[in-house]
Amino acid sequence: MPQYQAPLTDFAFLLNDWLQIDEHYQRINAAGMDSELALEVLNQGAKFAEGEIAPLNQSGDEQGCRLVDGNVATPDGFAAAYHTYIANGWNAMLGDPNYDGQDLPYSIAIPVHEMLNSANLSWRLTTMLTESTVLALTKHASQALKDIYLAKVISGEWTGTMNLTEPHAGTDLSLLSTKADPNDDGSYAITGNKIFITAGDQDWTNNIVHLVLARLPNAPAGVKGISLFLVPKFMVNADGSLGAKNSVSVGSIEHKMGIKGSPTCVMNYDDAIGYLVGEENAGLACMFTMMNDARFQVGLQGLGIAEASYQGALTYAVERLQSRAPQGIQAPEQKADPIVFQPDVRRMLLTQRALTEGSRALSMLYAKFMDIEKYTDGEEQAHADHVIAYLTPVCKAFFTDMATEVSNYGIQVYGGHGYIREWGMEQLVRDTRIAQIYEGTNGIQAADLIGRKLTRSNGTMMQATHDVFTDIANNITVAANQQQAHALLAEWHNLSQALLEANAEHCAAVACDYLNYVSYTLIGVLWLSMLDTLPNTANRAYAKGKIKTGEFYLSNLLPRAQLHKQAVEQGANAVNATELSDFIG
Repeated sequence: MPQYQAPLTDFAFLLNDWLQIDEHYQRINAAGMDSELALEVLNQGAKFAEGEIAPLNQSGDEQGCRLVDGNVATPDGFAAAYHTYIANGWNAMLGDPNYDGQDLPYSIAIPVHEMLNSANLSWRLTTMLTESTVLALTKHASQALKDIYLAKVISGEWTGTMNLTEPHAGTDLSLLSTKADPNDDGSYAITGNKIFITAGDQDWTNNIVHLVLARLPNAPAGVKGISLFLVPKFMVNADGSLGAKNSVSVGSIEHKMGIKGSPTCVMNYDDAIGYLVGEENAGLACMFTMMNDARFQVGLQGLGIAEASYQGALTYAVERLQSRAPQGIQAPEQKADPIVFQPDVRRMLLTQRALTEGSRALSMLYAKFMDIEKYTDGEEQAHADHVIAYLTPVCKAFFTDMATEVSNYGIQVYGGHGYIREWGMEQLVRDTRIAQIYEGTNGIQAADLIGRKLTRSNGTMMQATHDVFTDIANNITVAANQQQAHALLAEWHNLSQALLEANAEHCAAVACDYLNYVSYTLIGVLWLSMLDTLPNTANRAYAKGKIKTGEFYLSNLLPRAQLHKQAVEQGANAVNATELSDFIG
């Protein structure tokens, strides 16, 4: 498997030159935060990702997880790496300082998260869900629950999980049947079965905090009758020590296509003791706090895999000798030229890089608005909320679809060797494939974007996002590039406004094309902005390659947006005219 190297040069450009992170931190009053701190955190995060967990990636895939006497055993080295991770404070980066968290900006934490995904996605999943648990508890748990659990989960001494899915209730949570019966002491007895639970059990920590959706007796039907409960693996005594084992067990571990080093569990709750988080029958709103964070983090999984695949493909293309380049001999001292000189190989590498680095720019812009939401209030915070809401399904779906394309190109560059396990490229395809499915399939993300985020908000979230990108376009100094950016934004705005008048059936039919159109368009604007900044970047060798990559995106990949636009405008009739008999007749 190719050796992963964190893209620190690209992160430094995005933070310092493009986002101008010092000015950003001053504007939002992020006390004590600056670019020097950000880059130092990233440097240390890179060392951990490269040196501690990347070497475990392939062995973790080969070994997988096992269920031994009802307990999960993770691959060799995973637990030790986790103990190093929490000892160095990585799990606490975003946590509330009142519970020993570091309260770092998202613009510092998110690059570290991307590196972890590139290095070892299976390992990263447990820490990702723990961070989402922290967010849900911070925003919705009672003070009593926070005092018992929050510091332990922020530090990583305990991990967290998210329990939504049941065998009969996946996307449609209205079908959820897990029960929560009140106990006399104010707790609840939780009974039911959950499936696809990431890190439902592991051998890293001595306790796990499960967040479980369940129904109270006489709760309203549908999603309005769902409540959220905290169910610990082990009960916690008054002095903070661990008590008896709760009635929570692992039924089995799923046998999966990829992410084999991550235990995906069937969880059984048999009158397990749980505690209400938030208000009764308001559990879905509480869980969406966790889910929306996880959806963006899943997008980062795709971004991380794409970077790893690009790096592997580039290394191989430079080293692999095969035939002569069509433009003439490039390595006269060799019997053949490296395949990187083949135009089709360069096309694949440029596609990988342009999609990956364009998506990274969008992820860092998203992080900037997460910072604004975290450190401000009032109208500024509300505006940031709108931007985050609109971009969340874009990041989740596009980054993960992009990762499947990019990782498949990784195999293609290797040729037959890419299909062989020991080279590591096929593992990236297997690992990233689930990211298009979990935390809401990419079709669900598209429906969310065009339904909740566009039409139900009457365009408010789109308009807030449009304002942000208009500001970005206004700061482009090259007249032709600024004109192109504004033209792209005007077209996006007009298409979105037209969809506000469309019926639900039309929107559902064109949702995926709308999401892809938006993604290619917005990333196109970001590339135009980065191309405006790059001539002033000190690292000229880096800038030269990135400029050519951006130009490739604009000429070769941005035109994809027009195909999706055409489908949005014309594709609904072709989809909706099809009846069941047309498939099975």
